Amino acid sequence: MLNISGLNEGVVIDHIKAGGAMKIYEYLNLEKLDCQVAIIKNARSSKMGKKDIIKIEGPLDIDLNVLGVLDHNITINIIKDNHISDKKTLDPPDMVTNIIKCKNPRCITSAEYNVPHKFKLTDKENRIYRCVYCESRFKGN
Repeated sequence: MLNISGLNEGVVIDHIKAGGAMKIYEYLNLEKLDCQVAIIKNARSSKMGKKDIIKIEGPLDIDLNVLGVLDHNITINIIKDNHISDKKTLDPPDMVTNIIKCKNPRCITSAEYNVPHKFKLTDKENRIYRCVYCESRFKGN
């Protein structure tokens, strides 16, 4: 059995849909951080069957609420002194920038360089976002 040690201080991103950890790693630009990051893929879960987990050592100054766009099941555990000091579930944010990419080839974000990809939450229950420029639809998990 694989053993990943606990954290003294850091963040654990838990209950990620199996296979989704690398997408989150990329969105958060974790490769740019100078700290230890552990990605556990396909961990056994009584709730989900299989899940991914990301453990990040040290304090983290990143807005993790944007992860609510990618996967609504994610939980964030803040670790201090070897214990969970805070546990959060994520709500989908009302507006996101450069998290979702517009796939419409006619959208200004495809035609112009450096135009931010902005999406607005239009249906919270079904987690549907729309591009603010062209109204293209994105449905979260």
